[in-house]
Amino acid sequence: MFDAQYCVHAFVNNTSLNEVSQLYTSLIGQCIQKKSLEGIRGVQTHIIKSGMSYFSLCHKLFDGYVKCGSLAEARRLFDDLPNPHIVAWNYMISSHVSHGKTAEAIQLYEKMLEGGVIPDEYTFSSVFKAFSDLGLVRKGQRAHALSVVLGFEIFNGFVASALVDMYTKFDKMRDAHLILDRVVEKDVVLFTALIVGYAQRGHDNEALQVFENMVSQGIKANEYTLSSILISCGNLGNIVKGKLIHCLVIKSGLESAVASQTSLLTMYLRCSLVDDSIKVFNQLSHANQVTWTSLISGLVENGREEIALSTFREMIRSSINPNSFTLSGVLQACSSIAMLEVGEQIHGIIVKIGVEGDKYAGAALINLYGKCGNTDMARFVFDALTEVDVVSINSMIYAYAQNGFGHEALKLFERMKSLRLEPNDVTFISVLLACNNSGLVDKGCQVFASIRSNYKIELTRDHYACMIDLLGRSRRLEEAEMLIKEVRNPDMVIWRTLLNACRIHGEVEMAERVMKKVLELAPGDEGTHILLTNLYASAGKWNQVIEMKSTIRDLKLKKSPAMSWVDVDREVHTFMAGDLSHPISHEILEILHELIEKVKTLGYNPDTKFVLQDLEEEKKIRSLYYHSEKLAIAFALWKTSGRNTNIRIFKNLRVCGDCHTWLKFVSSLTGRDIIARDAKRFHHFKEGVCSCGDYW
Repeated sequence: MFDAQYCVHAFVNNTSLNEVSQLYTSLIGQCIQKKSLEGIRGVQTHIIKSGMSYFSLCHKLFDGYVKCGSLAEARRLFDDLPNPHIVAWNYMISSHVSHGKTAEAIQLYEKMLEGGVIPDEYTFSSVFKAFSDLGLVRKGQRAHALSVVLGFEIFNGFVASALVDMYTKFDKMRDAHLILDRVVEKDVVLFTALIVGYAQRGHDNEALQVFENMVSQGIKANEYTLSSILISCGNLGNIVKGKLIHCLVIKSGLESAVASQTSLLTMYLRCSLVDDSIKVFNQLSHANQVTWTSLISGLVENGREEIALSTFREMIRSSINPNSFTLSGVLQACSSIAMLEVGEQIHGIIVKIGVEGDKYAGAALINLYGKCGNTDMARFVFDALTEVDVVSINSMIYAYAQNGFGHEALKLFERMKSLRLEPNDVTFISVLLACNNSGLVDKGCQVFASIRSNYKIELTRDHYACMIDLLGRSRRLEEAEMLIKEVRNPDMVIWRTLLNACRIHGEVEMAERVMKKVLELAPGDEGTHILLTNLYASAGKWNQVIEMKSTIRDLKLKKSPAMSWVDVDREVHTFMAGDLSHPISHEILEILHELIEKVKTLGYNPDTKFVLQDLEEEKKIRSLYYHSEKLAIAFALWKTSGRNTNIRIFKNLRVCGDCHTWLKFVSSLTGRDIIARDAKRFHHFKEGVCSCGDYW
């Protein structure tokens, strides 16, 4: 790679030192280009053998070793220097920071100070980042003080920007803002550092104020300024300012910049302007992994799951490889609409690209299988994770909770202690839900008491709602009502939770009192009117039912019709109560009537108290037969005749007590496991028994 004889000949013939230095510099450049670590070592050896002082070339050698992947050898070369120049110190400090060796960078900085070398602007810009990465506030403040003494903070925007970045990462936003105010000549980098800091910490209004201050001073925003402030506009739902900044992006000629494109997408999606975000996406000349992922995640957040899935397919067809964040978003879409088969295909992609141990993809898979009623598969994914964190364990606890496996959820909750994981508010909500769905009242009370005594966790309305539901379902209605008095400004959800418990236990008097509380907060709430109507119907108070229905009509409220759907052979079939419009309704009714007659011989007796209409007894029984979940089950059994697969049905409302009993008998009669997800939870029917223990 280099000609030793040429170099010696150059010295003998009095070739200038500058020419020889240029030769070595060229050779080092060739080694860097070819990533040849051996070549760099050879150049250094030859320089030493030639008798030439390589101190003038040490910076090139440093660069060669670092770019060829050996920071350690660069460090050894540096340590051999008797009196390193400030440029050498700066190079080594910045190289250690950029390679994630921040502790070593700080040691070098402190050693430099001990040697009497005065730091300059490049030293400070690197070392401030090292202090922020390690969270060393005191040391960072001492370095800041030295930069003030040396006159860098006020007059050097380069150092000031690094300082602002450091203090924002320490979450000392007041200090960061004061630094910006003191700088004599502010520039876009300085303003952007503060804007990004505010945006990353959720202080979006402050970010907008700083941005407006920057614009008023005539400082032109760059790509990173605009991308950060667009995110803040999205977080605030401020579409007016978001569109103004979009215009500024176009005016600045930055519409094609990747950061701007991604932020524009995100801003429109967070403002629920899905069509605008798709328009921005379609205008991209080269959509990359980040922009595809942003669009998919935003579509899911806006309830456009099916579009998100078709977008993902288009992404794959465009030969753009997904990452764990992309796949997490797609899995969330599958979870929301319970598309188990598609989710299983995504699981296959995750395994294929080797990210099955990733905590983000893992948590999304656990959530998918949990929401599709397959807790065994969810646990399989959980046990295969290479790193278990609070998010993944929360996902698994919630999966158990939603499916009624309270004891398993509690075991996992106890395991958190051995894993030294600190439960958060989401953990406790999931555990309380697990107790609620399994009727573990005493255990739920213990968990709630432990939250109260945990100074790190602040009780939220969600915690109270879970506990009120738990007490209410166990008929401890007075305790539940007393608990509401502890809540600061109880919302409609909390009062409706108690109202639902009143409905379950037929407590009309308390229900009427609670309804007044709900309607004070939301006068036109249809769910409250319907709950009380159903309660009156259950109690046989038909005059009150007529009055409530009249009120509902006057308020132009609409009751959501009961619907059940089932996915068979990748095709979704939807049924409504009493709806016989399905193309094979004749076959469905034949199967249904046959099932009803057979389960009657096993002990099934239609329970007409769940008919909320004033009808003759025979008509009540007939209306029970055509509930949507019964139609869906009959169809699924007819369609999957001869198979020994589980049947999964979904319902938009809660399953009624009569259908719940009927499904238990059907599972016993057919020998098929039936998994039903209603608006509240999962029910696993097997051999005549439900996982909920008849407590829901």
